[in-house]
Amino acid sequence: MGQVGLRQDGDPLFRLSDGSLEPGGRQSTYTLGAMMSPEVYAAAGLTVGVLIGVTGIGGGSIMTPILVFVFGQSPTVAVGTDLLFASATKVAATISLGLSRRVDWKIMARLAAGSLPAAFLVVGWMWSTHRPAVEVDRLTLHALAVMLVCTGAVLLAYSRIQRLGLRVTTATRARIERWQPAATVVCGVLLGLAVALTSVGAGALGTVALLFLYPLRLTADRLVATDIAHALPLTLVAGLGHAALGHVDWIILGSLLLGSIPGVLIGTRFAIRFPEAVVRSLIAVMLLASGMRMLIG
Repeated sequence: MGQVGLRQDGDPLFRLSDGSLEPGGRQSTYTLGAMMSPEVYAAAGLTVGVLIGVTGIGGGSIMTPILVFVFGQSPTVAVGTDLLFASATKVAATISLGLSRRVDWKIMARLAAGSLPAAFLVVGWMWSTHRPAVEVDRLTLHALAVMLVCTGAVLLAYSRIQRLGLRVTTATRARIERWQPAATVVCGVLLGLAVALTSVGAGALGTVALLFLYPLRLTADRLVATDIAHALPLTLVAGLGHAALGHVDWIILGSLLLGSIPGVLIGTRFAIRFPEAVVRSLIAVMLLASGMRMLIG
């Protein structure tokens, strides 16, 4: 639940995913925030919802750091809450994009064939592990930091990856078509592992993977639509697993969704006309800064 009080020496107490308390003073790896009003959470949900609708990016890569740094959640609770937030937000986006027939359902099914079993494996490991809650939180935080740095770096190289994928596909089109399905499933496995552990990757890394694998088949709007459609079942499965483990703050989740649902509907309407390159670069810088802060801190 974030910061819940002060010790006698003035250091804040930080609630872990198992409900226990841990000192969170200057030596803490997180910046703690006191419980804020529902309007603040709704505003955060609205902002991230618009980003999801416009670029397919933002669910885990932006909201999870916000929950940790701004709202003071433990890493595992931030991941669990964000996964259900992302799945509910993407329902509206998937319906909007699916009705306009922009989703490539065959590619989406290939990704899901790898990602969903991988997500089950991560949740199963968390369920069966006997590690202390503080140790699981620390592992999640470190994995989250690495994922944020990798995602930021990939977003900065977005255009180069697109050109590389186009050159490779054009030069070896016949061979590419043979290994595309298997490569897509493998990408799904990697995304499933990353998303279930850190909630990061379904949007940003998924988009870049599809961009490289299908540069000719997927236009910009179909790329975003297909990535969002795949992220929905992945985040839902992983989120429900975290919820069963008690890694979800339902009050914060409800407030976030009040803002995110209208936000994603607004964003999907401008997915083609919005200056995506500018937004993507800004997101990349924020992710790199957040990830480096976690690693150094």
